[in-house]
Amino acid sequence: MTSVLLADDHAFIRAGVEAVLAQTDFHMVAAVGSGAEALAAVKQHDPDICVLDVAMPDGDGVSVLEALREQGDDRPVVLLTAQIDDGRLLDALEAKVNAVLSKEGAEGLLVETLAKVIAGERVIAPDLAERARNEATRRRAPSPFATLTPRERTIVTFVAQGQRNRDIACELGITEGTVKVYLHSLYQKLGIENRTELAVLVLKQGKGPGSQL
Repeated sequence: MTSVLLADDHAFIRAGVEAVLAQTDFHMVAAVGSGAEALAAVKQHDPDICVLDVAMPDGDGVSVLEALREQGDDRPVVLLTAQIDDGRLLDALEAKVNAVLSKEGAEGLLVETLAKVIAGERVIAPDLAERARNEATRRRAPSPFATLTPRERTIVTFVAQGQRNRDIACELGITEGTVKVYLHSLYQKLGIENRTELAVLVLKQGKGPGSQL
């Protein structure tokens, strides 16, 4: 029997997976509901394979995967997901996840996926692989903010936080007119027309409001 650890914060998912595995060569040795519990259960039960939900409290499935790999633990890991953004998908692939399986229809594919993973295969749907490649390309592309001066980057950060010109001027000890001059220059450098487009550009670069460029 192949031992399986399942981590998912929804009890009905844990019960469903256990039911699917009941009549197979896979035996669930532990079912937990958080990332922290998953790491503890790996140490306690030493499962042959881990099935981790992408979205969990106290460490999502990708974080658990990364933690295992950082510890030198290369046991097979399957990620279960209702949805996963491109950034976390690439993080998972770079951490050598063995399979990514959508929760939709998972009951019909889980056992087959586990069998393939145990046999040494990597199960990543073509569309997911394509998304990860595109994200990797985006990450390697130079940031449009790379040519900005430190003062310009600071102003961009304030704009992304939703601060008005008056607030920015007060923070920096300059006049509102000077802020407007800076913004006009920024718009020209970045090929945009207004502060809304600037805020969107910040988000597209993976920089949330309040982050440092």
